[in-house]
Amino acid sequence: MALTLMYITNNPDVALIAEKYGVERVWVDLEVLGKEERQKGMNTVKSKHSIDDVRKIKPLLTTSEMLVRVNPWNENSILEVEQVIAAGADIIMLPMWKSVTDVTNFLKIVDGRCKTSLLLETKEAVDCLDEVLKIGGMDEIHIGLNDLHLSYGLNFMFELLSNGTVQMLTEKIKLSGIPYGFGGIASLGCGDLPAEKIIMEHYRLGSSRAILSRSFCNTDIITDLSEIENVFKNNMRELRNFEGRISNMSFYDFEKNRIEVDKIVEEIVDRKRNTRK
Repeated sequence: MALTLMYITNNPDVALIAEKYGVERVWVDLEVLGKEERQKGMNTVKSKHSIDDVRKIKPLLTTSEMLVRVNPWNENSILEVEQVIAAGADIIMLPMWKSVTDVTNFLKIVDGRCKTSLLLETKEAVDCLDEVLKIGGMDEIHIGLNDLHLSYGLNFMFELLSNGTVQMLTEKIKLSGIPYGFGGIASLGCGDLPAEKIIMEHYRLGSSRAILSRSFCNTDIITDLSEIENVFKNNMRELRNFEGRISNMSFYDFEKNRIEVDKIVEEIVDRKRNTRK
C-alpha cells in the first residue's frame, strides 16, 4: 500500500495543488513553543501558521484531510485544542510529549472528536512508549527524527535509522496495531541520504506515513503557482512510480538497501565531525 503523504502549508492555493496530485494530508503547523530554542541555527521550517489558516483551507479540501500540529502540552492546551477542533481539524498532532500524563491529558480533551496523532520526538517519549502503548486510544504515531536526534545529541537525524532506534520503535508500535510513520522525504534523487533509500526503509519497517519535506517543493523559493503545480505533478508521479517498483522487491533488496543506508549515514556523520574540528 502506498505511503500516506503529508505536506505543510498555510497557502490555500498550494494546499489545493497538493491535494490535486494525491497528497492525502494538508498540514497546518501551529507549533511555536520551544522550537526556536531547540532548532536554533538549523535550516528547519519555523512556522507562522494560525488557526485562521485552518478555517480558510479546510472548507476547500475535498479528498485530503486537514492535519493540525498544536503546541506541546501546556497551560493553554485545552483552549488551543478546542479552537482547532472548532476550526475543522480532521487530525490533531501532539508534539514534544514527554510523559504518559501529557498523552492522557491530550486524548481526554480531544475525546474522539477527531483523530489523534502522537509525534514521538523526545528521549523521554521513547522511555515511556511502552506505557503509552498499553493505555492506547491514539489513532497513530509519527516518529519525528529531527527533534529526536537532537534529544539524543546525535549529529545527523538519520543516525536514528542506522543505529536501530527507528526499527526498535516501529517494532513496538507495530505490535500494538497502531499505524505509524517516521521522518520526511525529499523528491527522488535529492537529500543527503537519497529519498529512494529512505522510502525503501519505510517499506522495510512497515511505515505507512511520511512527511513531504520542504525540499520536495520549496514554496519559499518557487512562488509561481504554475511552477509549483509542475513540481507536484512531476515529483508525485515519480514517487508513486518508485513505490510501485518497490512492491516487486525482495527481502534481499531491502537488506542491501539497509546496509547502504548505514554506510551513507556513517560517511555523512564523519564529514560533519571533521567539519567541526
